[in-house]
Amino acid sequence: MSRIALSLCVATAFALALASPARADFSSCVASLRADGARAGVSSQTLDAAFNGLQPDMKVLEFEKQQPEFKTPIWDYVDGLVDEERVADGKTAMAQNAHELARAEQTYGVSRYMLAAIWGVESNFGTEMGNRPLVQSLSTLACFGARPAYFRSELMATLKIIDRGDIPAEKLAGSWAGAFGQTQFMPSSYLRLAVAGSDGRRDIVDSADDALASTANYFVKSGWRSGVPWGFEVKLPENYSGPSGRKAKQPMSAWAARGITRVDGRSLGEGEAGLLLPAGSAGPAFLVTHNFDVVYSYNAAESYSLAACVLADRLAGGSGIVTPWPTDDPGLSRAGRRELQTLLARHGYDVGEPDGAIGAKTKAAIADFEQKQGMPVNGRASQKVLEALRR
Repeated sequence: MSRIALSLCVATAFALALASPARADFSSCVASLRADGARAGVSSQTLDAAFNGLQPDMKVLEFEKQQPEFKTPIWDYVDGLVDEERVADGKTAMAQNAHELARAEQTYGVSRYMLAAIWGVESNFGTEMGNRPLVQSLSTLACFGARPAYFRSELMATLKIIDRGDIPAEKLAGSWAGAFGQTQFMPSSYLRLAVAGSDGRRDIVDSADDALASTANYFVKSGWRSGVPWGFEVKLPENYSGPSGRKAKQPMSAWAARGITRVDGRSLGEGEAGLLLPAGSAGPAFLVTHNFDVVYSYNAAESYSLAACVLADRLAGGSGIVTPWPTDDPGLSRAGRRELQTLLARHGYDVGEPDGAIGAKTKAAIADFEQKQGMPVNGRASQKVLEALRR
């Protein structure tokens, strides 16, 4: 048995051993959640429907510990979200929703390309919104997660959404953390910032119009500056050792004085920016403005923000990141990941349907394959693993 498989067996046994006490604790916790809901004015009918017979989803606790924005190499994360397939799908989605995007851009002053990029990164343009029931996920995280107060608050917001009739409970399914809809709003953000379309309902699940307008409203309330770019890729002078960091903003003239230039040769322009070095000074470098920080407020990870911004540029006709990442083993596009999974299946591994999503089964299969091939074992879907599988 491989080390990965043994670890999975041990983890499973441990989870089973804890199952009964966890469920007993969950029942007690749910009673307190129900009491909080009642104090918040949620009807007993809604509370009954939400909590009667509710069981925890312990899988969400694993996701909480393994968020890809913080665990995945930056080149894998960006390449997995910004590939030719997503750019093509995005241009098609933009053409099909041109009126909705134009209206959101005109009303709120947020670039249609940025709105489409958020839409693409969050739900693949409304096609992958997540299927975990919000009440179950948020209740589990409120009872057993690392941030119980935060998820308890989001659960209360979810109950209010249901109680008010904004969105039916059966439509409130999404990510492990409770984000839902085509642009993945957290429930509290929905209550504060979602806007209604022509029918008066704030339906970010079934209406791209509402989802895009709500996201634009979110950006405006977070300080989006119309007409200002998120930033751009730059070239550093050799052996650069000056200041860096998204928050360390300085005038463009100060960066120019340090010998920093745009990769396309154009002027740095006016305003202030911070120097973002997501892979250190040997990798791609970016001067990022206040609008990059607004994107960051949507999902507090620089890797996420960079991927969304680069996708926005690609949708607008740009070429994407020019400077190579500092690695001899690049990540894979979704097409490459699907090919990797298909080849793993041909080698006898159970990885499920080849969908390009690298989950526990695929990682375990990669690790076992790497071990058998005498490669460094890390379970990463990479170019070297794909090439080895092709041989």
